[in-house]
Amino acid sequence: MNKYRIRFNKSRGQEGRGTVDHVWRVFEGDKEYLVKHFKLNVPSESEVEQNGMDWNVVCYGVLTLDRDTSTAIINN
Repeated sequence: MNKYRIRFNKSRGQEGRGTVDHVWRVFEGDKEYLVKHFKLNVPSESEVEQNGMDWNVVCYGVLTLDRDTSTAIINN
């Protein structure tokens, strides 16, 4: 299982940062996905970044992307 960090996309709508509807950033290691929705089917918790400014929802699981609805789905 991989660790996932989910954070609000403060730069949505800007060039290269998705549309204004892509409000979530999902991180899998160094890879980032911009999505409109996420669904967690695993336990999750909050975590603060090392910079002390940004907060994430974190969980462990397996990521599936539904590209039709722009949804990140994380399962066991």
